[in-house]
Amino acid sequence: MSHHGAENPSGAPENLVYRVAHLADHLAAGPLGELGVRVEARGEAVLLTGTVPSAQCRDDILRAARDELAGFPVYSDLLVADAASPDHAEELA
Repeated sequence: MSHHGAENPSGAPENLVYRVAHLADHLAAGPLGELGVRVEARGEAVLLTGTVPSAQCRDDILRAARDELAGFPVYSDLLVADAASPDHAEELA
């Protein structure tokens, strides 16, 4: 039997677990198409981890997370991949 506000074995409120799953689905299927971003409930907070292609993509993901998870703290460890070409030649010894 499920109760509103009950916690699951991970210690996160059930409502948060549902919202985290919804956000993960949204990120994977939506216009962002980010499959490499992991969304985890940690107690009553959420942690986003992974690597994204651009700062704009990171900002869009954070905005979506804050909208979907309003009322819960959202922490980010999203790294932006450096896809720029090198600005100097590599020296080999």
